[in-house]
Amino acid sequence: MYLAINILGLVVFLAIGVLFSKDRKHINWKAIGIMIVLNLLLAWFLTASAAGRAGVKAAADGFAWIVNVSAKGTVFALGSWYNPKNLNFICSALMPILMIVPMFDILTYIGVLPWIIKWIGRGLSFITGQPKFESFFAVEMMFLGNTEVLAVSGAQLRQMNKERNLTLAMMSMSCVTASILGAYIEMMPGRFILTAVPINIINSLIATSLLNPTHVTEEEDVIVKVGSEGDTGKKEPFFSFLGDSILGAGKLILIIIANVVAFVALAALIDKILGLFWKPLSLESILGVVMFPFSWLLGLPVKEAWFLSQQMGMKLVTNEFVVMGAVTGKIASMPMHLQAVLTTFVTSFANFGTLGMIIGAFKGLVGKEDNDYIAHNIGYLLLSGILVSLLSAAFVGLFVW
Repeated sequence: MYLAINILGLVVFLAIGVLFSKDRKHINWKAIGIMIVLNLLLAWFLTASAAGRAGVKAAADGFAWIVNVSAKGTVFALGSWYNPKNLNFICSALMPILMIVPMFDILTYIGVLPWIIKWIGRGLSFITGQPKFESFFAVEMMFLGNTEVLAVSGAQLRQMNKERNLTLAMMSMSCVTASILGAYIEMMPGRFILTAVPINIINSLIATSLLNPTHVTEEEDVIVKVGSEGDTGKKEPFFSFLGDSILGAGKLILIIIANVVAFVALAALIDKILGLFWKPLSLESILGVVMFPFSWLLGLPVKEAWFLSQQMGMKLVTNEFVVMGAVTGKIASMPMHLQAVLTTFVTSFANFGTLGMIIGAFKGLVGKEDNDYIAHNIGYLLLSGILVSLLSAAFVGLFVW
């Protein structure tokens, strides 16, 4: 029965995309069908096939190994404060970022990561029939981050019309940065974290193709420029580049800590205020009511669906780290299907805070008309992010019970 509900949920989530589409008549159903089949195959291969599970496990173990190696730097800096038997959020999840971010930046500096992104993007465009830059962008943002990939795409954004820029803004809501996957894996099941990444890439294209269909001519379907504007072809000296990368990683950690502390505290304050009116009332319960129908459609018993709906709502209002920190000690004891859909849903940057980041990024990159158009469609940005997370959870949930 629950499998049938999960299938129904997938159909409903796709139907929501059609219902809110800006131009239903021009939805490319052939491309949508290809991407749905591709995601079904990916979800099955990564979760249900022996080879896929082994590959994901190897990747998760690789990230865990990198995190363990990074602990040497933490031990050196913190000394007796570092206790591997009782690690807190900062030590276990955030400190490894100081090594992992520079590692990815080094791969970018020597050209390995851009080469991987380029060819995956080209392959994705060929298979799905989606425009080249949108396919490239979907892959690139999963490695570099949403605001970072926008920042290096300024010339391209200014060459595209406002409808295509809206598509990119909507896709940015479902981003995940590969450099912090190690932090995620320390808190939630690594196999589902890593499964969510490629599934999210395809679903970002599905969601935007449904919600904001755009026609791109052959002349328009080009990549204007890759890389930052003003690039003279000369690389920054390596150790200067590395120093900037390390400082950037440190700032990222501070931003995450500030957001988590502020959001958790504000949520607690709201709960206290709501409790003055009615003791059982809380932010989680309100959000749980809103998200419950969607949670139930992921094929869960009512009690588990209620728990998931609260985590889903909290993630949208705060961020994924708040939810991951709250469930990290108990997720291993949850039913496997709940583990899969919960982990997959929270593996993205889709939340209210990301909206402000994306709008701010576009302000400095495109003209006023395009920026105003994106700002007026902020509801579509949020809907796209939620829809991608729901679709990913539904696809993965089909094969994990």
